[in-house]
Amino acid sequence: MHSKRSFYNRNTSRGFTPLAAAVAVAMASMQSVYAVDSSTASTRILERVTVVGSQQGAQEIAGSAHFISEEELEKHEYSDINRILREVPGVNLQEEEGYGLRPNIGMRGTGVDRSARITLMEDGILAAPAPYAAPAAYYFPSAGRMESVEVRKGSSSIKYGPNTTGGALNLISRSIPNEFGGQVDVSQGSDTTRRTHVHMGDSGEQFGWMAETFQYSSDGFKNLDNGGDTGFDTQDYLTRFRINTDAEADTYQELELKLGAYDEISNETYLGLTQDDFNTTPYRRYAASQRDQMNADQQQYSLRHFAELSPTMDVTTTLYRQDFARNWYKLDKVNGNSISGILDDPNTFSAEMAVIKGGDSVDDYLAVKANNREYYSQGIQSVLGTSFDQGGARHDIEYGLRYHEDEVDRFQHVDQYKMDNGTLVLTTAGAPGSESNRVSSARALAAFVQDTITFDKWTLQPGLRYESIDTERKDYGTSDPNRTGSNLTVTEHSVDIWIPGLGATYQYNDRVSLLAGVHRGFTPPSPGSDADPEKSVNFEAGLRYNDGAMRGEAIAFYNDYSNLLGTCTASSGGGCTIGDQFQAGEVTVQGLEASLSWDLAADSDKSYALPLRFGYTYTDATFDNGFSSSFGEWGTVEPGDEMPYLPQHQLTAGIGVEHTSWRVDLAAKYMGEMRTVAGQGGVPADEKVDSHVVFDLGGDYRFAENSKVYLTVENLLDETYAVARRPAGVRPGKPRTFMLGLKHDF
Repeated sequence: MHSKRSFYNRNTSRGFTPLAAAVAVAMASMQSVYAVDSSTASTRILERVTVVGSQQGAQEIAGSAHFISEEELEKHEYSDINRILREVPGVNLQEEEGYGLRPNIGMRGTGVDRSARITLMEDGILAAPAPYAAPAAYYFPSAGRMESVEVRKGSSSIKYGPNTTGGALNLISRSIPNEFGGQVDVSQGSDTTRRTHVHMGDSGEQFGWMAETFQYSSDGFKNLDNGGDTGFDTQDYLTRFRINTDAEADTYQELELKLGAYDEISNETYLGLTQDDFNTTPYRRYAASQRDQMNADQQQYSLRHFAELSPTMDVTTTLYRQDFARNWYKLDKVNGNSISGILDDPNTFSAEMAVIKGGDSVDDYLAVKANNREYYSQGIQSVLGTSFDQGGARHDIEYGLRYHEDEVDRFQHVDQYKMDNGTLVLTTAGAPGSESNRVSSARALAAFVQDTITFDKWTLQPGLRYESIDTERKDYGTSDPNRTGSNLTVTEHSVDIWIPGLGATYQYNDRVSLLAGVHRGFTPPSPGSDADPEKSVNFEAGLRYNDGAMRGEAIAFYNDYSNLLGTCTASSGGGCTIGDQFQAGEVTVQGLEASLSWDLAADSDKSYALPLRFGYTYTDATFDNGFSSSFGEWGTVEPGDEMPYLPQHQLTAGIGVEHTSWRVDLAAKYMGEMRTVAGQGGVPADEKVDSHVVFDLGGDYRFAENSKVYLTVENLLDETYAVARRPAGVRPGKPRTFMLGLKHDF
């Protein structure tokens, strides 16, 4: 296997000049002797590692922003990020396996495949396994252990990259508590689904710690032909340690170490169902997927230093590293044909379908691919914040610098099987590296400056981001597993981009504010690709209303792409060479996001609350020019064709009753009809995912001061619905699922 050198002794042609500069800033901060008010430190730290910060912060940002608090997360006790995000307007989702292990998330029409077109972070640190070289998120942080979730669109493009068109998703993990305490949360439900979430921590005057585990498993809701496991088992561990100066120190400083580990075994497949089989047995799994299994593990490390240099200046510097390894062993081809092609046309491939369903075959008839990959992501980032008054205006300026490296190492092979009486039998073992043997890497320097200028009723937020990206792809060839370089092909590419943006808000009165913004969108090409970067100009404008009891907003957006990129992945259905990129040229994405929340009992003398909420997203995404490609979701495109996997209409609604000791909440989600292949006019039945409505119910009862019991029901009416026709065949949403749990605080 390709060896990976340590981050600390890695020798690169560019050296570590940007890294050293960032460290120098942090070291210099330790020499400051300004007297500061340490009570502001926690607020300053939050400002530097979050994209929204709080519900109030979301109302003040010059652009679309949403903050999902821990209290909101507890209403339904979701562990699936798809269900958490479904009430956020402007977010596009495609479910896959029903549990959110590998979500597909987009924003404002960016495309959803493997969440590769958004900037995904945990605690302000890039979280995809290789955010530049291979951004497809085959690892996704466990949503069930998060303390809050933040979404920022439009205005996120200055501070957060590299993908700046749609927006940023930041997951906030559990913080160190101010005093000793913790929680035990255990639950069990349908399909032997189990969750155990335990955390505890403490803080002294100059030291704090927190330890947490989140363990989640299920037998799965699908039924494998001839029996077998279709579930998963994940284990997630996180620890934090903090040392800090005395609260009265001239310069308040903190140093926090975060360590995390994640392990997953999931018996999941890319093999879906034919339409006829979905209609009769929607939760069936074909016999040919019996060996399909994902094995994955991830480790994360970060060291964050914060220093309050003066009452108006602070610096936050974070050193980080993430390692991720996975091998998704899954059915790839039958009789030399891709499973996506077979499921797209089961009548033509009737012989192959018979074997997929368990019929006997000759030797080497089924190819099962070991999709073995190793990733790392590492770097250092620093943000310096300062504020001052000048000319009747308040300036809050942030300067950011990040040096980042990442890599994906593909070392894959294919094993050949036959089907014998419904059981897969190995007939020819593949040699490691004989199917894919290449390494893709990226190095990136990013810098930004953003000024928040406040005067009278106005807030202006101009900013500029710079990205310099060098990518490299080393293809050793399938005949050189030892990587001697005898048949090595190297492809290098460099991109430099300036990303300007401007946002503005105007406080019309105590209740109403107006907002508008224009920002550049950018996504870098993949290593080895000869495609141009994805570029767009993105506009948004709208208004917000907040009178305490009622809060709402309506924001229109318009994204004008000069060049849209599509990337061939196995999860998108294949039909092309994995990793290849395709240029769609000009594309227009426009739409409307609207949300409203209102406590119906706020103006009464009732002893309970009646929270009501609505969310709506309209998206119109069309290609402006025609072209032909081997990318399955696009194919031959005519001007005016609609983009696939983007429903025009999404609607969410919810109502609850909240008392001092109990609460109940009912949520509904409507997902409109969507195409699975680009086109216009009427949608062919085999290129469509029908609209559907799903209801979820959650409730809890606090029977003691520190203890409560809760019950959740997902898909309350047991709606049978499809979520996709990719990667290969129709995929079902999760059926009705119950979970009963107990929480105890200590």
